[in-house]
Amino acid sequence: MNILILGATGRVGLEMVALALMERLHVTALVRTPAKMKYTSENLTLIQGNALNKDDIRRSIHGIDVVVSALSTDGTSTLSESMPLIMEAMKTEGKKRLVTIGTAGILQSRTNPAILRYQASESKRKSTRAAEEHHKVYDMLKQSVLEWTIVCPAYLSDGERMENYRVERDFLPEGGSVIAFSYN
Repeated sequence: MNILILGATGRVGLEMVALALMERLHVTALVRTPAKMKYTSENLTLIQGNALNKDDIRRSIHGIDVVVSALSTDGTSTLSESMPLIMEAMKTEGKKRLVTIGTAGILQSRTNPAILRYQASESKRKSTRAAEEHHKVYDMLKQSVLEWTIVCPAYLSDGERMENYRVERDFLPEGGSVIAFSYN
């Protein structure tokens, strides 16, 4: 399987690259700075470019089976600005499958299921900026014809990966506030 990982040199993206290479998948990574990539492998192809450039996105998606986004929301709107470019390139290239990382803030609130967690009193976050950015992408994907999944973890702590974890559709599992994600 050939996967494209966007945000591959970030904190989460690097872990995704490591896991994909451990699974012997062929990984293409669109990166602004190739020197930031910690891994080398015959199964890893780096394409220098920017997720905000539609030509770079399209060039990266060619020949890919699945697009995986680990694009950051750290103080930027890169995620919501790049998503229309990603969706357009996927349509042009005839690709359907997209997996992106979100935040538990965009899951439904248990106290008021009509709103999202970041909009409810159950959210402990002082800033909602990242959740608002992910919410924009969620709304875009709901309107698309793509086969998409948003993985919405709670706090991602450094440390050995957890072998057992809980998942629940649309809601944060009760008591689910932290998950370790390192594969190194």
